[in-house]
Amino acid sequence: MKVERWTRTSKLFTGGSGGLVILLACVPLIFEPDVVQKLTTLLILVLLAVMWNALAGYGGLLSVGQQAFIGIGAYGTVFFSGLGISPYPAMLLATLLAGAVSLPISLFALRLRAAQFAIGMWVIAEVISIIIRLDQNLGAGTGISLTQLNQYEPNFRQAYTFWLALAFTVVFLAALFLLLRSPLGASLQAIRDDEDAARSLGVRVAARKRLLFVLAGLGCGAAGVLIVANTLFIEPGSIFSVQWSAYMIFMVLVGGLGTFEGPILGAILLFAIQTTFTQGGPWYLVGLGATAALFALVLPRGVWGTVEERLGLRLMPVGYRVVEKKRDA
Repeated sequence: MKVERWTRTSKLFTGGSGGLVILLACVPLIFEPDVVQKLTTLLILVLLAVMWNALAGYGGLLSVGQQAFIGIGAYGTVFFSGLGISPYPAMLLATLLAGAVSLPISLFALRLRAAQFAIGMWVIAEVISIIIRLDQNLGAGTGISLTQLNQYEPNFRQAYTFWLALAFTVVFLAALFLLLRSPLGASLQAIRDDEDAARSLGVRVAARKRLLFVLAGLGCGAAGVLIVANTLFIEPGSIFSVQWSAYMIFMVLVGGLGTFEGPILGAILLFAIQTTFTQGGPWYLVGLGATAALFALVLPRGVWGTVEERLGLRLMPVGYRVVEKKRDA
């Protein structure tokens, strides 16, 4: 038997990821703004799925309140832009704001366990939503537009937003990949599997969970700034909606909880469903729920989790595996 991390397939795929990023960067130069906007939406979904999977799949933190950081990122962008800061630097500041706010929130939220944590995060999101509704400068409950982006021509604005979305996605994917491949990654998965056992072995459980929590806060904040840049209008009822958490849960469950590639696959699947069936009204959401339930029963490890289990295929290896050495005849 031998322990290995890289395979020929994973080396080829990881090496080819750089070429894929370069090709994606050329999208605004080739396609119409409508296509660019849709692909920006796809990148937002990928970012959200990966961040929720970081919490739940690697840290065991099942949150239904990540829309709190989405809203902070979106409204933070409007706030900083209103102060006279150029819109795209304002987006970076709003992302950092979401990460900064996640730190004090973690001091309370991480004291909760299991369902208490999930519901506690939802309550936090609702409280932040109420605070926003009370601020007339942010549109109160009627919503507000990011009018500062009108200084850019529509084609350039959409291109800049897409490039920012691509940059955010690459940075957070790379950060999570490197984190999971470090000794911290092994300790995080130990916490997920058995928190008490990990603590008894000397793992600093609270600090590790807080690291993931802040990373997910930053990532969801980044998604929020991209949402307002992509749509130019937000209002509390939609940006703080628990539906965002429903989307994240769907993407991760369908793609594969606790796998690196699964959430990306789940995001692509949700994007395809949205593009095809979004005119279905309430039945569209019912269909999403039924699909998630079906996958949970038939493929509990999700699409990529099942592929990985049955075929041993890993494109982005974040852990080790034990394989049998081939013997010479």
